[in-house]
Amino acid sequence: MKSVKNIAVVAHDHCKKELLDFVDCNFEALVRHNLLATGTTGGLVEDLISRRAAEAGLEHKPVNRMKSGPLGGDQQLGASIAEGRIDVLIFFWDPMQPQPHDVDVKALLRLAVLYNIPTASNRSSAEFLISSPYFQKEYEIRPEDFSYYTGRAV
Repeated sequence: MKSVKNIAVVAHDHCKKELLDFVDCNFEALVRHNLLATGTTGGLVEDLISRRAAEAGLEHKPVNRMKSGPLGGDQQLGASIAEGRIDVLIFFWDPMQPQPHDVDVKALLRLAVLYNIPTASNRSSAEFLISSPYFQKEYEIRPEDFSYYTGRAV
């Protein structure tokens, strides 16, 4: 994992405000990385990052937006994890609100664990994750050997 990371940010509806506050408070730590997001969350994060970057006179990379979660965005992020294109997942999910695409959410979280991707599911874990010294420098993720399950080397 390089020092500039590909960070997926996702938030369920009741958690979007908290995620935006997190991004705003941690703008300096996040702006140098590549951000990916599901639909609505991506638009909100892009607006915030663009505004903050303009105020600071900084260039920024646009947020790479996937589809909305219920329309396949969670699955797009999961595929990106499986393809090695996501380094960190920050997913503020709502444990009190059932989602119409719960199976997609579970699949995304499963792939993050399977591929040993650092994952934050709430504000506290996200703050711990980005305050790690590994967040700003290179880090080698040790991939699991799945040959036991697949019968072939990966």
